[in-house]
Amino acid sequence: MNRRISSISIHSPQPRTRRSSYATSVSSRRNENLTRRLSALSTAEHGEAVDTATTTAEETVAEEIAEIKRYEDFTTIDWVQDAARENQRRKARRVERAGFFEREGRLGWRRKVWEAYDAGQGWIVVTLIGIAIGLNAAFLNIVTEWLSDVKLGYCTTAFYLNESFCCWGAESGCPEWHRWSTFWPLNYLLYILFAGLLASCSAHLVKSYAPYAAGSGISEIKCIIAGFVMKGFLGFWTLLIKTLAMPLSIASGLSVGKEGPSVHYAVCTGNVISRLFDKYRRNAAKTREILSACAAAGVAVAFGSPIGGVLFSLEEMSNYFPLKTMWRSYYCCLVATAVLAAMNPFRTGQLVMFTVRYDRSWHFFELPFYILLGVFGGLYGAFVMMWHLRMQAFRKRYLSQYPILETTVLAIATAMLCYPNMFLRIDMTESMEILFLECEGGHDYDELCDRQNRWGVVFTLLCATLLRTLLVILSYGCKVPAGIFVPSMAIGASFGRMIGILVQALYEAFPNAAFFAACEPDVPCITPGTYAFLGAGAALSGIMHITVSVVVIMFELTGALTYILPSMIVVGVTKAVADQCGKGGIADRMIWFNGFPFLDNKEEHTFGVPVSQTMTTNPTTLPAHGSTIRDLERILSETKYQGFPIVEDPETNMLLGYIGRTELQYALERAKRQQIVGANARCFFTSRDGPRTAVTPSAAMPAVSFDDMAETAGAMSVDFSKFVDPTPPAVHPRLPLETVMEFFKKLGPRVILVEYHGRLTGLVTVKDCLKYQFQVEAHENPKDDSALKAGQDKLWNVIRRVADWIGGKVGTYSGWRLRLGE
Repeated sequence: MNRRISSISIHSPQPRTRRSSYATSVSSRRNENLTRRLSALSTAEHGEAVDTATTTAEETVAEEIAEIKRYEDFTTIDWVQDAARENQRRKARRVERAGFFEREGRLGWRRKVWEAYDAGQGWIVVTLIGIAIGLNAAFLNIVTEWLSDVKLGYCTTAFYLNESFCCWGAESGCPEWHRWSTFWPLNYLLYILFAGLLASCSAHLVKSYAPYAAGSGISEIKCIIAGFVMKGFLGFWTLLIKTLAMPLSIASGLSVGKEGPSVHYAVCTGNVISRLFDKYRRNAAKTREILSACAAAGVAVAFGSPIGGVLFSLEEMSNYFPLKTMWRSYYCCLVATAVLAAMNPFRTGQLVMFTVRYDRSWHFFELPFYILLGVFGGLYGAFVMMWHLRMQAFRKRYLSQYPILETTVLAIATAMLCYPNMFLRIDMTESMEILFLECEGGHDYDELCDRQNRWGVVFTLLCATLLRTLLVILSYGCKVPAGIFVPSMAIGASFGRMIGILVQALYEAFPNAAFFAACEPDVPCITPGTYAFLGAGAALSGIMHITVSVVVIMFELTGALTYILPSMIVVGVTKAVADQCGKGGIADRMIWFNGFPFLDNKEEHTFGVPVSQTMTTNPTTLPAHGSTIRDLERILSETKYQGFPIVEDPETNMLLGYIGRTELQYALERAKRQQIVGANARCFFTSRDGPRTAVTPSAAMPAVSFDDMAETAGAMSVDFSKFVDPTPPAVHPRLPLETVMEFFKKLGPRVILVEYHGRLTGLVTVKDCLKYQFQVEAHENPKDDSALKAGQDKLWNVIRRVADWIGGKVGTYSGWRLRLGE
């Protein structure tokens, strides 16, 4: 991203005394400040003073370019150049401030204060971000619970209380909480209407004000942290709409969760707050540390798992996670969860809605059933990801124009299907709390622990598992804030509880079998709630392809210390099965589906080809001498490339450097704005006088007035050498492609030039590597999508016919006073 930037030097074909340099600013205040510094330069008596002011002038121009440039939308950040720019800026500021803070050979107190503030600025920013994330999480928890219960009834003592607060301390309801009606069909109808209304409001907010607020956001954030710029995705409006729309979408009953969106709004919070500080507004590398810490804090407040959040950011979100970033993430999670605990949104002293304690241990004969849960988790993840991608392709082709209608219909259909099932009717988090509980001493929700009702409960849990899986495939990806963590955990919990009930029934049928010899007599041996707990972890691991963080999250969520070993076994089996079914979790699959330029450092590639097979040959180059202003403007208008290699001449193609598109545009516009050069002025990208040095006005080189320049504008030449990177990363054409991909992963350059004996032969970007990777995968695993597209067309025709029929019926019964839109 960074380019070596300095002021433009205007050269006239006259004696050297007519040469001068100019560095102006957009604002008049900066212009005056820069003029004052250049004036001081011309009267300097010592070379040290000249160097100091020159560095300051270059820094001013660099800041001006940074304001214009920022990081271009949908481009990748050049981490190497960004770090180099930050080092130059830091050095310039040290030199500039040295004379201001030091007094009489001693360090002034103001400099001590400033250095202390500068050193601790990172921790100050992280503290503010953690506080904001904790407050936001508490607010969202309270609002989501209330909206979820509004669909079922209301509190007569205070309308703003949900059922648990209205009936505080009561086990099974209270007189203060009223259903909307005593007539069951009316409650059913109101439940459906509330679901459709909440989903419609959420989709309308997203579509009208912040389209980036839709979905989970984890795949996009992974790319942003890796260096892919998406302006607005982490902006204030996205944060605001995500905060407002997320409780509405979750309360509508859609099979979506808040954990993925929690990561998004947490990272948005960090981006908004960090941009208030110069250190993070100008430096993408430091901002990456903050965003990684915010992603960890988002998971921490969603699950009440600070350590799990740090591990999640390390395992899933960040491709670069040094020790300093880990400490920042740890501290941010600590602050966020401490604020959430102080807010105490559930009034139980807990960070999450429920905490389960298991007082019985597990037995080794249960391992085969634990392995079964792990196999289920891996197969569930592969099945959901495969059909979700197909659903996303269908949504992209046909439903992208109807986001509000699609979301509303999904919410209404979900409410109609879920209300009859006791485990689907309630909130997914509350459902998991019930499924995790032990039967002894716990609340028996709808006779869940009743042996007489055992097979009915098994059938209900099986229906809940299958129906929730279908609804997750359909709902995840619609245009509202939507996560997949909790829905997957709820599916795994219902399946696990079903397996636990079946194992318990097997034990009760054969209590004296050798297989159950480890069970003690007259003591409960099988705890079905632990199977629900392990099933939830297996499903979460299967859909996200994460391991260590799942074990820690489940442990911190439930406090089930004795079940860490079974959790590790289940997650390990899930990982093994999931890897056999495909590489990468759903976030990685969505990155691939959306075509984001992201190289996963967890993947290993063996192509066996040199970089010359993937590089872009014959790139657009700029000769070091001879191009005119008009030529450069034509090249910029006809191409969309983000930079251009500088060669000695087109014949020899001898590589001399690289200039970014933004730097070139800035230099041309600034020269035209000064009205000191004409369209036929010659441009030089390397100094004609040897090594590049800062050109400054002095007694030997009097400044050229604007009047004199206007007279010779057409014959002048412009020196752009200060904007050229003379040492761009370059490799040999025969270097293996795998090595080049490692360069992109580890160093993060935007482009790598390919040269042979000093001659430019091509260039390669991340997108070039990904294109070749996709071509190889398509060649090894050819797929014919014609049948799939034909099926999508048939499905869309059926949907259109049904919609036309419903629209005709509505129009007929209303006398055509009410019509559905096209």
